[in-house]
Amino acid sequence: MEDRIDMENKRHNIVIDDAWFTVSELDEATYAISEFGHWEKVHSYLLLGSERAALIDTGLGIDNIRRMTDQLTDLPIMVLTTHVHADHIGSHGQYDEIYVHEAEEDWLVSGIKKLSIEQIRKDISRDITRPVPASFNPATYTPYQGRPTGLLRDGDEIELGNRRLVIYHTPGHSPGHIAVLDTSRGYLFTGDLLYDETPVYAFYPTTSPEDLVRSLERIAAIEGVTQIYGGHNRIGLPPELLEVVREAARELKEKDLIRFGTGIHRFDGFSVQF
Repeated sequence: MEDRIDMENKRHNIVIDDAWFTVSELDEATYAISEFGHWEKVHSYLLLGSERAALIDTGLGIDNIRRMTDQLTDLPIMVLTTHVHADHIGSHGQYDEIYVHEAEEDWLVSGIKKLSIEQIRKDISRDITRPVPASFNPATYTPYQGRPTGLLRDGDEIELGNRRLVIYHTPGHSPGHIAVLDTSRGYLFTGDLLYDETPVYAFYPTTSPEDLVRSLERIAAIEGVTQIYGGHNRIGLPPELLEVVREAARELKEKDLIRFGTGIHRFDGFSVQF
């Protein structure tokens, strides 16, 4: 784990090295808030505009991410939910303004579909390598539930003040998954649609391999991307990966691996598990 932190230190300026969170400065107004002490290596992203800020996801909920954002900005913060899985909505309850895609509003209000609380607690508590706060009890851990401030739809534009975000509906990993394009910088925040090192999952009861491949094709066609920021593992992937994604989607469709494939399909820079 220390080797991993050292590597991230070399790639990005770490501005907060907290007992649980690691905050990396991606530029003067963009931060990755990482949870490297958990096996999922989850990242949330804080984007500062001149008028308000957007927080893309709120992490695992093992510790309170609000402690980090309060140190980084005094701007009002809106939470943009890439998707309603426990590792991305953990600190939603710490914020007043929460947005989610309309296809997962009910998940946020009533609970994550087709995933037992026993499985969630097992996943959230295993392979932890950093000390957790005393407030964290895996036996009673419960994902956030609550009514969102508003709903997101494909093509929505969000103005932060000199910084515009565009919402892309990218289902597959979950029905209401979104990606967020920061048009001012060319940053593409892909949540669990695209990251490296471990597979992108599409074998759960609520996933759709067909939708996942269509969503990968769609983001591969976005112009002007300068950097890709996924929800797990390495912080920052080169835009050239999108061409690999385009070819991978074509291969998956041509070989009918979407319909018949099982196991892990590996490509140059990422992998998909159906």
